[in-house]
Amino acid sequence: MSRIAVIIDEWFEDSEYTEPAKAFKAAGHDVVTVGLEKGKTVRGKKENTPVVIDLAVEEAGIEDFDALLIPGGYSPDKLRAHDAPVRFVRDFTKSGKPVFSICHGPQILITADVLKGRKITGWKSIIQDIKNAGGEFLDQEVVVDGNLVSSRFPGDLPAFIRASLGMLD
Repeated sequence: MSRIAVIIDEWFEDSEYTEPAKAFKAAGHDVVTVGLEKGKTVRGKKENTPVVIDLAVEEAGIEDFDALLIPGGYSPDKLRAHDAPVRFVRDFTKSGKPVFSICHGPQILITADVLKGRKITGWKSIIQDIKNAGGEFLDQEVVVDGNLVSSRFPGDLPAFIRASLGMLD
């Protein structure tokens, strides 16, 4: 059983959190939400899905987790304005442990400066940002490059979840 950190803040894309979290839990994995403030409730941007933050990012250590999920929506952009989440994502990505990023998730990876030479996909509005950060954008439903699994949007969730679960086995 793996322990998966989910870095999340306000206005995340609801399904990009709920569907992977449900699949991870169904497969026996532990899902822990990590955010700016422990105990705070953050909400999804479309369905207003409430998520309580289990652990403040300042208290989270990469050694305590086996994988990282970065849901999209506005959450990654909000998180990348703060040093602690950026540092956590940078260190996690460099650790070699699996990182699952979907839609706007690469925004925090861009700020963490971990995309140079990496193949990745994401939402179409951040293609140029990915390229400017040194990443190679691929327009595919799922891209796996080493420890990094990425997808473009909610329609890619089945492939994203399969590839992510495959990294945990």
